[in-house]
Amino acid sequence: MVQAYILIQTEVGKASTVAETISKLPGVIQAEDVTGPYDVIVRAQSDTVDELGRMVVARVQQVDGITRTLTCPVVHL
Repeated sequence: MVQAYILIQTEVGKASTVAETISKLPGVIQAEDVTGPYDVIVRAQSDTVDELGRMVVARVQQVDGITRTLTCPVVHL
């Protein structure tokens, strides 16, 4: 199992809508509105890194109102 945090910047005023929409996507564990340089932080999981990448590109980045994403895979050192 691969998990990652996806940091999202949105258009002004769209953070709540983006978080709500993303929280319903398969593989998303949690989606929260936050303050700071990012507007939404998502925790997601998938079976493989490739599947995670496809989820971000094909589902998350297609949500209306998103301007930029940064995916941070969780590592266990």
